[in-house]
Amino acid sequence: MHLAVLMTNTDESDFAKDHPKDSEKFAQLVHLVRPTWTVTSFAAKDGVFPPDITGFDGVMITGSPASVHDADPWVGELLDLIKTTYAAKIPMFGACFGHQAIALALGGKVEHNPIGWVFGSTESDITAKAEWMQELPDSFVQYGAHIETVTKLPREAIVLSTSDDCDVTGFRIENSVYTTQNHPEMTPEFIAALVAEYESKLPSNVAKTAKASLSRKADNALYAESIARFFEMSSPH
Repeated sequence: MHLAVLMTNTDESDFAKDHPKDSEKFAQLVHLVRPTWTVTSFAAKDGVFPPDITGFDGVMITGSPASVHDADPWVGELLDLIKTTYAAKIPMFGACFGHQAIALALGGKVEHNPIGWVFGSTESDITAKAEWMQELPDSFVQYGAHIETVTKLPREAIVLSTSDDCDVTGFRIENSVYTTQNHPEMTPEFIAALVAEYESKLPSNVAKTAKASLSRKADNALYAESIARFFEMSSPH
């Protein structure tokens, strides 16, 4: 299996430079459960995209502090590529920004989360269990860091999971799209460092809640298995 990772993370701060790039994090996530798969990363945030998306078995779109509503040319290029990938029936997985970008590109809507920031550990309840999610518990924990959310689904999309802080924490479109509003690639060490980095930049109640939440560890391995099974069940190759 050969996956393309479209890296959208625009953070070039000193903090970001002290930690692995999302290209490495997503490769590690895949290799956690499928160590022989090939993962090739493209810096979408720099306008670098695969020359031929149909040469891949699947596509993963990462998170980003950018907004899917930004006017930067690369965002528009990404939305166009999502439409092309979907039309070509190449399966796509999106996390956070990727989840929102897929929703927006395919006819959904993304807006400010009415509840505000979701930051730290967050628990989602499965509302419709896809066949590739069978090993996930009915409630599972992930790490989140977002203030925008999908408020309208694309046509034919089905909500897979929800939380108290976010109505749509994951959706599917048949066997073509699988998403999460959260960050399955983040390790416990990274989210702890991220919360500490942003503690002084966020409302005090958000930072306090985020710090307190970190005693709950994310179900990363189980979720990684669901991603792998999604691609195995959906790839046209």
